[in-house]
Amino acid sequence: MIKLILLGLLSSAFFSATFILNRAMSLSGGHWVWSSSLRYVYMLLLLIILIGMNKGVAHLRDVIKIFIRHFKFWLLAGSIGFGMFYSFLCYAADHAPGWIIAGTWQITVIATPIVLLFFKEKVPRHGVYFSVLIFIGIFLIQFNKEGEFAVKYIVYGVIPVVIAAFAFPIGNQLLNFAKHGNHSLIPHIDSPILHDAPTCVLLMTIGSMPFWALLLLWVAPPPPLKNQLINTFIVAVSSGIIGTSIFYKARNSSKSPYVISGVDATQSGGIVFSLAGEILLLNGALPQVTGVVGIILIVVGIIGYSLKKS
Repeated sequence: MIKLILLGLLSSAFFSATFILNRAMSLSGGHWVWSSSLRYVYMLLLLIILIGMNKGVAHLRDVIKIFIRHFKFWLLAGSIGFGMFYSFLCYAADHAPGWIIAGTWQITVIATPIVLLFFKEKVPRHGVYFSVLIFIGIFLIQFNKEGEFAVKYIVYGVIPVVIAAFAFPIGNQLLNFAKHGNHSLIPHIDSPILHDAPTCVLLMTIGSMPFWALLLLWVAPPPPLKNQLINTFIVAVSSGIIGTSIFYKARNSSKSPYVISGVDATQSGGIVFSLAGEILLLNGALPQVTGVVGIILIVVGIIGYSLKKS
């Protein structure tokens, strides 16, 4: 459990780059649709190259076969877990400061137990307690910067992030069920290739491609900016490939609702890494007392998850 928690924290460090760079692209005039869709186009190309080099062409053929055999599942899981999740996150980044996005995103700590309960999975009571403790810490950090929170941020920033926070664990849990075959409504994809985390990321990415194509046709944004092409590439590598692969390796190592909730809870570390990055790289202000207390509660909650057995 401790190893999986550490992997989850490591993935949250790579995920934190998303919040800073997406806000930077928004402030420079880049359209949110390109910030979201280009990430997955880059991921698709890079994953095909990397997996092809490491696993061989035969492995890629197996990936295509698995996708075609269960294409309805991959379209559903990819559209929710990658498409809805990241499009709403990037839309929010276009309308609210990065620290609000990073802070609100941590509601996934509460979203995961709710999603698991929706799928009729039981989360131990102490797991819920640790999630609530982490959520309180997130709340304190969220309102750490006095005077920056406004109604417009709630409507155009917070609400889209809340939708994203539920879409992400729903898509990920669909994948978990498919791998372990422990849900009657989800097809059991009994294939050894699902034991490879980057391959799972590739399959989910392929499944999200129709979503991005339809979104681009519907919104019809202006051409992407040059710095947007560079920044989305960085996000694709850091958060999309490295962060998500590490996260999937930890999350899909078990079908236990408690372990899954614990790994998802580590994503609360993203706001701590985002604050640290803002302070070190963007000359951001140090957190106030409430922010420090919030960080302590998050750390205590994550430690509680790692030490307590399910």
